[in-house]
Parts: sequence; C-alpha cells; structure tokens
Amino acid sequence: MHIKESELILNPDGSIYHLNLKPENISNTIIFVGDQDRVEKVTSHFDSIEFETQKREFKTQTGHYKGKRITVISTGIGPDNIDIVLNELDALVNIDFTTRQIKEKLTSLDIIRIGTSGALQDHIPVDSFLLSTHGLDINGMLHSYKIDTIRNSDIEEAFVQQTNWHPNKANPIVIEGSHKLEKKFESDKMHKGLTATAGGFYGPQGRVLRLAIQDAELNSKMDDFNFNGVKIANFEMETSAIYGLAKLMGHEAMSLNAIIANRVLGTFSKSSSTVIQNLITYTLNKITE
Repeated sequence: MHIKESELILNPDGSIYHLNLKPENISNTIIFVGDQDRVEKVTSHFDSIEFETQKREFKTQTGHYKGKRITVISTGIGPDNIDIVLNELDALVNIDFTTRQIKEKLTSLDIIRIGTSGALQDHIPVDSFLLSTHGLDINGMLHSYKIDTIRNSDIEEAFVQQTNWHPNKANPIVIEGSHKLEKKFESDKMHKGLTATAGGFYGPQGRVLRLAIQDAELNSKMDDFNFNGVKIANFEMETSAIYGLAKLMGHEAMSLNAIIANRVLGTFSKSSSTVIQNLITYTLNKITE
C-alpha cells in the first residue's frame, strides 16, 4: 500500500513532520519524558550525545550511556501528543520514506516512560516509584483504532459497574504493559498497579476550581476499585495511550512513575526534583543491566 503525502507528512529535509526526525536519528531503545526540560536531565548522565533536535514541544536527543545507544524524547502532555509521537516513531522504523510502503520486516522498539504522577492509594507514598502494570484509558483516544484484540474486557466491565460510569463518557479501555519490560524494571523499590489515564488535568482528574464536574465522587470510586486484586494506583495523562498504540504496533512499552503527590492524603512532594532524578538514574541503570 502506497501511503499518500497527506497521511505521512515529511518536511522538506525528509524528516517526519512533527518530530523533525529521520530514521537514522533514533535508537531502538527510547525514553519518553513529558517535559522538554527533562530530556537533558536524562542525557546529562550520557557518556556522549550524537544528535539533538527540537520542534514545538518535541525535543529529542540520542546518545550513549554505558555503551548503550538510547534516544530520549519529550512528548508533551496528554494522549493526543502520544498519538503523534508513537505513530511517527513507528513510521521512522517501519515505513520506507522513499517508496512510502510498509516494510516487510518490522522493527519493535523498547519504549520506557519516565513520568510524574499522583497516587490514588494511601499506601503508595509521595517520593516513591510506581510501575504501571496496566493502563486504563478513560479519555477515549484509543477508540479511534481497532482495539478488540488487545483490551481487557473483564476489568473494563468491572470498572464500569463499580464506578457507575456515565454512559455519555467514552467506554473505558484497559491495556496491559509489556511483560518483558516489567520483568526488567521491577524491584523491591517499585510499587505496582493499574494506571488511569485522563484526557485533562483538572475536571477529567476530579479537580475542582470554579467548574462543577460530572461525577464528584469518581476519584473515591476509583480509589475503591478492585478487580481480583487489581487496583487503580495512580492518575496521569499518557500511559494507556502508550500501551495501546505500542501493543497495536508491536512495540514493547513500560511506564515508570515518580510519585510526587498522594491524592487520597492530599500531600505533595517537598523534593519532587530529587525523586525524578532518582527514577532517571534507576531507569538508565536497569536499561544497561
């Protein structure tokens, strides 16, 4: 299938439209961070940097850490940005830009998110680490794709029932993370749990400033959700989109979270930069073990 110019958009220099990258600019091991300023907090540990670019919020640096070639990309905030980043990364490795044909031999990327998040369980303290075993999509982005083969309908149905999910909202979708990467990054330093991914920071995550929200009890319902021991550990805005798109495309993905707030206890980290830096070091060392 020849992919039209309107569907796969390339810049005049041959790089892909939003990320401003060419295939040779990226590694098969990629770290996602949300904040563009956090890219250099990761690459400051590198032995060398061979490439860097930035377009809009998408900043990329590729270099080497302990002999391992790694790419770090800032995705910005939200599932819509993840849709851009993951589709364009997949195109870089799995579409021939000259012929505009999908390659016969597909490449699988290892994608590791280093993010910040707020815990929804009182036993997950501020300044701890959390590994997302699943992503819970309550934002609806993944409904644009054919997802029946990758979703976990039993957990989804339990969530709808236990939270009395409003029928006018997008149906929840639950996607598992990579078992391969979970084994690589798990340790006694990591909490584990299902991560809920909202489409916004305020109302979609139950925050109230001046606007009333549709379900003022949703957060407490999510705190109490339990499906055979699977509980919702935290709230953020990227994980389910990463897991869903990665699984559909054949990539491995894992989301690691620095817990900087506890929504149940109403606490916020007094040293968020330290816990983020500690998670960066932990992740890089696990990648190169």
